[in-house]
Amino acid sequence: MEFTGGGRLEIRITSADVGKRVSVRCVTGSPAAGGKYTDAVGVLTSWDAGVLLITRKGGESVRIPESSLVAGKVVPAAPARRRGPAATFPELARATARAWQPVESEPLGEWTLRAAFQDVPGGARPGGPAAGRRVGFTRRANSALPLGDPGLPVAEALLRVRDWYAARELPAYVQAATGAEGTQELLCAALDRHGWRREVSAEVRIAALAPLGDLDADVSAVRLSRTVDDAWLSRYQRSEEASPTVRSVLASGPSVWFASVAGTGGVPAAIGRCVVDGRWAGFMAVEVDPAHRRRGLATSVMTALARQALDEGASAAWLQVETDNDGARALYDGMGFAAHHHYHHYRWAEA
Repeated sequence: MEFTGGGRLEIRITSADVGKRVSVRCVTGSPAAGGKYTDAVGVLTSWDAGVLLITRKGGESVRIPESSLVAGKVVPAAPARRRGPAATFPELARATARAWQPVESEPLGEWTLRAAFQDVPGGARPGGPAAGRRVGFTRRANSALPLGDPGLPVAEALLRVRDWYAARELPAYVQAATGAEGTQELLCAALDRHGWRREVSAEVRIAALAPLGDLDADVSAVRLSRTVDDAWLSRYQRSEEASPTVRSVLASGPSVWFASVAGTGGVPAAIGRCVVDGRWAGFMAVEVDPAHRRRGLATSVMTALARQALDEGASAAWLQVETDNDGARALYDGMGFAAHHHYHHYRWAEA
């Protein structure tokens, strides 16, 4: 709690503090009549027309009428976590991007426009084949990555993003982050103001790699390969077909490894992917056949991949997990992963 009952309540923030992390207390109803007090901590992303907008760590926005404020102050950035490796947001954001590369990209200042799409049967599209549709392979490979200054005003940059994806007959997405020092709360607020809507949120989690490699897991049945094969793809749930686009994105990265555990009918019981990049090992596509769950296969896959990454000199691990995937989050809690920041995919909400 930022404010205590015995402390003096003062409003020590102004509109000049937009962009800073603040703690505020507001009241609903009359304080004299026992009004309800609530607190909010986050980045002050706007203060317009008598309303404050505060973006919390997980990306949620809180609108607070200026008239309800009873206290407010600027507070330091959230302290660094004691568990796991030290990591800055820019370093981690670039490592995660290198592990999941698009087929096509173009710079926009320090932003990167990214696309990885395929044409598949299933209905006509304007200007396209008589029977077909264009599908982007994952939002991560089909979103603008804004790591710096686009070189022009944000509103104009977002128009350029929209036009770039429209030319490729794809929905326009921007990936932006919240919840750590140097993340993009102001950009998230700008996206919201300009008609973009948050569609999916995920946590980026980090951990020390050595404890993961030391887990008591049976790795004897885990097969590691440098290449992705048809069997591995038959278990992978993120794509409708094993197209060249899918294979290209999965194979991208500095040092890529694929893990699998044999199942029935030629379909693996479990799979995983790891990209080793300097000190970082990124874990993705960890999937287990529902008929084989609760047997430790996900742990075995990740442990085998971690040991390979340790052999290549990595010391830190990262992964991404959607915020509503409670099962995976519980698994990664047990492995020592802690949330570093959140990222969000914003989609242009066409009229």
